[in-house]
Amino acid sequence: MANSKIFKFSIVLLILSIVVGTIWYFSLSNRHKAIVKTTLLHKTGLVDNEWLIENKTKEYKMLSPTFIVDAIYKSMEGPKASNYVMLSQDSTLLWMTGFKVEAQNAKTGEKMSNDFICHMNVDINDTKYYSNFGLENRIGKQYPRLTSLSHGMETFTFPKGFGVPMKGNDLLYVTTQTLNHNIKEAYYKVKHKVTIANDEKQKLKPLMSKTAFIMLPYDQYDPYKSPIDPGTDFCIPVETKNHSYDDGKGNKLSGHWVIPIGKNKYRSNINHQLEIKDSLRLHAAAIHVHPFATKIMLFNKTTQQPIFVSNITNHQNSIGLKNIENFSSEEGIWLFANQDYEIVLEVNNTSATEQDMMGSMFLFFYDEEMDSILQKRWLH
Repeated sequence: MANSKIFKFSIVLLILSIVVGTIWYFSLSNRHKAIVKTTLLHKTGLVDNEWLIENKTKEYKMLSPTFIVDAIYKSMEGPKASNYVMLSQDSTLLWMTGFKVEAQNAKTGEKMSNDFICHMNVDINDTKYYSNFGLENRIGKQYPRLTSLSHGMETFTFPKGFGVPMKGNDLLYVTTQTLNHNIKEAYYKVKHKVTIANDEKQKLKPLMSKTAFIMLPYDQYDPYKSPIDPGTDFCIPVETKNHSYDDGKGNKLSGHWVIPIGKNKYRSNINHQLEIKDSLRLHAAAIHVHPFATKIMLFNKTTQQPIFVSNITNHQNSIGLKNIENFSSEEGIWLFANQDYEIVLEVNNTSATEQDMMGSMFLFFYDEEMDSILQKRWLH
């Protein structure tokens, strides 16, 4: 009799758990649904959950776990996975010279549309990375993202003669995420192939990465109130938990915001992100924006001249980015501490509803201090 009561209680508890779990799941945002679903599929082994590594000379390749794309997933919402990698098994000095991500059919290995690629991030462990080169004063100064590739810019290569140095057995943290703006009745098994180009040449010039992005103020007491003048007054953040910042004066800023229908221009001062002490020479830039962006520029507000302009090509008959122009220069362009710099973003929301937007740049400057250290310790 006691066993029967325990069994009935267990059944009721199971049913209650399923009901509560279902209600909780459907209350989540699309982004968090994807996280829960992907984690469950990978943990239970219902889909392939392993990263496959192929390490060849000059190219380190990774094939992601399988992602199930079964719904509309806008930017930052789709299934994703992360992995720690080492480019070699020893402390040999390597130079990262380029990055690439492509989508492929998980079953056949055939190349799929880039519309299934949201982004691929490469992060460093800044504590270990800078400690290896005696640059402890740089630790914790900015988010340790080396670069990011995204929809519209799936390949990025540094100019000839330049690279980012690192010890081969240092860890990189790679994250790749899927995307699906257009196919409502979707069911695709997708993998992402990630390639990191590297070289053991001893005479490349080192680059340092600085991340700069547009941050717009929003009303922290009524964040979803429509702004009077988009781009110059307040923005509507997509959410207040992620990509939300404080300007140091108690005001809230968002790096992921909503754009209304039509054309708008957004701009943000980035001096505090660049932290130029005297001068820096810019040699490359990778861009991250969302669909409906049409142009982004690094702008010198002091001289009223653009440093560079990146034109962005959108799909004509669907949502998505066909191409984002990058910036690459062997000669480089000088930026100075006594001048003001902005990121300026132009958008044209041709859809029938509000859309989300970001405007980010991964800027690569010649690293004179690092070059001096390498010449003394490694490149003699």
